[in-house]
Amino acid sequence: MIASSQRIFPKAMATDIDSLRQDIMRRAQAAVSLDIAYIGVANGLFAALDEIGSASPSRLAAQAEMDDAYVIRWCDAAYAFELIDEAVDGEFQLTPLGRAFMPEQPGTLMPFAVQSMLSSHMSERAAGLMRSGERPGERVLGERETILPWFGPMLEHQFAPLLEKQVVDQVPTFRAVDERGGLAVDLGCGNGWYLRTLARRCPHLRGIGLDGFDENISQATRLAEQEELDKRLNFAVGDIHNFHIEEPVDLISMNRALHHVWDEKENVFRILREHLRPGGAAVIWEPNWPARRSDLRSPARRGMAFQNLSEHVQGNHFLRPEEIAEQFRAAGLEPEVHFVADGRDVIVTGTLAA
Repeated sequence: MIASSQRIFPKAMATDIDSLRQDIMRRAQAAVSLDIAYIGVANGLFAALDEIGSASPSRLAAQAEMDDAYVIRWCDAAYAFELIDEAVDGEFQLTPLGRAFMPEQPGTLMPFAVQSMLSSHMSERAAGLMRSGERPGERVLGERETILPWFGPMLEHQFAPLLEKQVVDQVPTFRAVDERGGLAVDLGCGNGWYLRTLARRCPHLRGIGLDGFDENISQATRLAEQEELDKRLNFAVGDIHNFHIEEPVDLISMNRALHHVWDEKENVFRILREHLRPGGAAVIWEPNWPARRSDLRSPARRGMAFQNLSEHVQGNHFLRPEEIAEQFRAAGLEPEVHFVADGRDVIVTGTLAA
């Protein structure tokens, strides 16, 4: 007589389940390693250990001004996942992997740790809201106090190199604005990464950045001062609904922000057009939402599929380039579409006739 478990789970299926279980365990451990790295990033533990060189957990806690008992247990976890290693006499030092998560490192892995924590938060919110259909909006980004300060740096490390190495050279608008010493306004500026990057590449450009979070404006102002760009760049709390500048604007940018206000697109594009000087342009940077669902299976686009779910929690959804271009035409602006990052992102410009 065949046991009931054998009838339900034949040997071949059991082998498949074991293989799937091992795969999931590897993925789960990778996720946990990012969680541990996030704690090290958010609390300055990697930076403190780098400054000391090697330290006991107690000394590391004192250096980072953290609770001793928490740091002891974090050290065990970070050691287990090879972020730190034993030195001598109960002291720890950074491994190459741990050092790679330091925000100051070129090509830092920090964005992966921040994105992992943000994804966990948004997953929990989506799970709880799915039955009711509630969409609480962008305030969910501020619900976890340790995440918001790292949101701007995460975006900067992800996208500033792309702006500098691809976007500026590919989009003629930037050169034109720089040549006439024009004014650029960045709506939803975050920590100011976009304007700071532009100002370094365009030495005659002036900029104003607006954002709805005080934390972002504080970071943007401080970083502009540190980079000696504060004579050309200014940052203030505000958004597209309440900004008004007497001087006509040469460039208005919205970076991964248009989809946040798409439900009010007619008014948004009216505001953009009214603030542009003749020959000026609005520059929209968005994820390039694919026309075919099958494209989401690409490893390069899988994250976009989850991000679109988290955008729904915030009351938004990702856009297709042709939607943006059509709205520019409706507002009386001439659109141009530029694909970057191997087609994962799109820059759509809308120029007001001179």
